[in-house]
Amino acid sequence: MGFISSILGLFGFGMGIVIGLVIGYFIFIYVLPTDVKHPDIRPLAEQDTESLQRLLPEIPLWVKNPDYERLDWLNKMIELMWPYLDKAICKTAKGIVDPIIAEQIPQYKIESVEFQSFTLGTLPPTFPGMKVYITEEKELIMEPVIKWAANPNITVAVKAFGLKATAQVIDLQIFASPRITLKPLVPTFPCFAKIYVSLMEKPHVDFGLKLLGADAMSIPGLYRFVQEIIKDQVASMYLWPKTLEVQILDPSKAMKRPVGILNVTVVKAMKLKKTDLLGLSDPYVKLKIVNEKPSTKKTTVKHKNLNPEWNEEFSFVVKDPETQVLKFSVYDWEQVGSHEKMGVNIVPLKDLIPDEPKVLTLELLKNLKPDDVQNEKARGQLVLEVMYKAFNDEELANGADESNTVEKAPDGTPDGGGMLVVIVHEGQDLEGKHHTNPSVRMLFRGEERRTKVVKKNRDPRWEEEFQFVLEEPPVNDRIHVEVVSTSKRMGLRHSKETLGYVDVYLADVINNKRINERYHLIDSKNGRLQIELQWRTAS
Repeated sequence: MGFISSILGLFGFGMGIVIGLVIGYFIFIYVLPTDVKHPDIRPLAEQDTESLQRLLPEIPLWVKNPDYERLDWLNKMIELMWPYLDKAICKTAKGIVDPIIAEQIPQYKIESVEFQSFTLGTLPPTFPGMKVYITEEKELIMEPVIKWAANPNITVAVKAFGLKATAQVIDLQIFASPRITLKPLVPTFPCFAKIYVSLMEKPHVDFGLKLLGADAMSIPGLYRFVQEIIKDQVASMYLWPKTLEVQILDPSKAMKRPVGILNVTVVKAMKLKKTDLLGLSDPYVKLKIVNEKPSTKKTTVKHKNLNPEWNEEFSFVVKDPETQVLKFSVYDWEQVGSHEKMGVNIVPLKDLIPDEPKVLTLELLKNLKPDDVQNEKARGQLVLEVMYKAFNDEELANGADESNTVEKAPDGTPDGGGMLVVIVHEGQDLEGKHHTNPSVRMLFRGEERRTKVVKKNRDPRWEEEFQFVLEEPPVNDRIHVEVVSTSKRMGLRHSKETLGYVDVYLADVINNKRINERYHLIDSKNGRLQIELQWRTAS
């Protein structure tokens, strides 16, 4: 009986477990608790402030403010590169700080100051978002938000009077919103000349400081005192509008600013060969500085004359006298058809001695190819009087300041007059009916200037500068600026069409010295043109 009762007991125990599990399963599945409520599902826009803060303890900046852009890619890149950036930043910082410490410690009778350890830790800074501002100037403005909770280990040992003390910086936190401005933008790598940094609000800086192994920040009142001192000192130096300026390139060299002015007098031509079968030629001279497309100027036409005299003066702005040359071409004016070239030659500016007038009698050539036998044929001579005047150091320094300041006019500018500078920056939403190959054509006091043609582009960028040397301020004048599109396709009926125009009155330019505006073009649906005008005087 004992054996049988044992078997029945085990059987009953096993059956009890099975039956209990089955009953528990059905109770768990089919019996609902009475204290469970259905969740309240509503859009985030309908939630109150407390609910949002409870659901999202830290709402991303790019969610709260659409003006800020996400920078996940930058944070990821910094995270991967941080071990190397940490070493590079610490090495650079030590290289800057060590000479300053070595220069200062003798004043305080300190024997030595050295870094026992210098590392920024393993946690990189993060950028929750960044705002970018678009202006009409040659600049790029960024406002990143920086959050950095670091675990640095910066230990400094100080020896003085035979004693040694150590200070250690730990647990660093920095929250800041700097404004970083890159300007002026230049066509030389890294494409900006200076960096300006300013803080838009007082930064939050928190850190731990150990002196002789003890936590100095645990002293009552010291923590808040140090916090306020740091915030006030940093704000007094860099809080906007105060800035920290870091020069990357020399702006005058990077932007290829003018370094001198070339005065040219076309005196006369002699023994020109006529190109017309009947009668004499009607010569005129075209002059330009090579590599400066908008610099072309021309004399008046002398009708039926093979020995014309002009005595006309012209001025050219020079940016690189070592490489630039003055090119002149003599043409025979034709009332119908294209004008025929009578001869050409050049004057290298590097051959001119500054401030020394020089009279040149130059032979006219068929072309500028040195080995062409056609150049041996006599085509006449042209007499020029030239003088190159280099700017002095003060003029160059004044011209190398900010991109939105107006330079002084170069020496040789007429007294009471000045230089009108027109800079064509870019166009937007330009559209032609048959083709869109825009270029800008300017008319001022009978003189025409043109930019280069940008093919098949509704948003062209030119960045071309034009100068007009004037005897008096053009207070009552206006400049006509027209955007045209040209096409050289064969068989096209409309090879040229106007994409819009604007007339700019120059009174505001003379009064304000500089304007930089984006003009809506007349006779254009949505076309706009950004033009900068400057009035430069010698005073």
